[in-house]
Amino acid sequence: MQTPETPTVVGDLSLSASPVVATAGSADPSAPLVVLLHGRGSSEREIIALADQLPPSAAYAAVRAPIAEGGGYAWFANRGIGRPVAESLAATMSWFRTWLDAAAPDGRSVVLVGFSGGAAFAGGLVLADPERFDGAAILYGTLPFDAGVPVTPARLAGLPVFVAQGDQDRIIPPELLERTWQYLLTDSAAAAYARRDPGGHHISAQTLGELSGWIHERFSFLTRPGARDRTANSTHWSALPGGHLPVRSGQRPAVSWTIPQEQLSDNAPLGLQERLFDRIRSLAGVATSQSAISVPGARSLKVKPGADAPADAFLVPSVGEFAHQHPPYDGSLHLALPPELVADAVAKGWAAAHPLAGIRLARGMVMIYGPRDDSELEVVAAMVATSHGYATGANAEEF
Repeated sequence: MQTPETPTVVGDLSLSASPVVATAGSADPSAPLVVLLHGRGSSEREIIALADQLPPSAAYAAVRAPIAEGGGYAWFANRGIGRPVAESLAATMSWFRTWLDAAAPDGRSVVLVGFSGGAAFAGGLVLADPERFDGAAILYGTLPFDAGVPVTPARLAGLPVFVAQGDQDRIIPPELLERTWQYLLTDSAAAAYARRDPGGHHISAQTLGELSGWIHERFSFLTRPGARDRTANSTHWSALPGGHLPVRSGQRPAVSWTIPQEQLSDNAPLGLQERLFDRIRSLAGVATSQSAISVPGARSLKVKPGADAPADAFLVPSVGEFAHQHPPYDGSLHLALPPELVADAVAKGWAAAHPLAGIRLARGMVMIYGPRDDSELEVVAAMVATSHGYATGANAEEF
């Protein structure tokens, strides 16, 4: 465990030049790193014990909050909103990043796991710099809304996030829990894997078990060729007029937060579902069948992969399934988009990220809401054509 040096005081915070860190797990300096951030009334010595129940191949570090021992990062979640909190959060994130950049140089995978107040700090870090991290777990806590970090639409596109909350939590204000839940599962565009526990403000055994599996699968995914490639900053849709995706009107439909991911409201009329399927199954080289990955009655679109098509272009690479349409009670679609287009699709209201994108499935896997009218049918068909072009290695054309 490191020892602190002479602290620097920022507001109510005492920022040590050298953070106090407890470690566990792999001693390999290139092993993926999980950083554990504790909450109020806890310490780095207590939260590092979680490492015993998480994947043994990873390295673990628990960093002491830069305030009185046992206080936790809950300082940020429980203070009044305003400039002092924003300034202190920014200073503490800078202090933390100085340590992290030395502990995990560029190229080393990093996932943050924050509990309670530590969740607010983990959320602030990923919102401030999403590309620095390979994932984050926000456990029984809130994001630091209105504290100087951006919470704009699609801010976390491409970032897997594990979020867990307790139905009987009496520690975190319910309105903040709900706001965190809604943002992470919708507007953020994060690939959000979610759990609700029938309990209070503590990490349940079930959540810890699922978190362990999620971390293992995320780090395994990152070993795939191209899995850590940074996406181009492009929003050109080759099958849409001018390459521009319009904004979808109205509110987002309700979508299940459990798997299978389903559209629950504002569903596409049956006639439009069939007209859409007739359009998209006529794309070049497409074969159809029962989906190899979805619920009974879901109809897949399959092609022979193009020579330059990445595995990320498919929902099921082994059979060439790049998209599927869900049964009539749902009417939405799942498809694989180029990762750089996911943020645009979510921000403009057409899509929701899949909970297992970048964990077990393609980075750009999204749900596209079923079309409600003829104009939406044209847009959705063009989005499927874009996915088809990605899978075949060709530029999709309007049809």
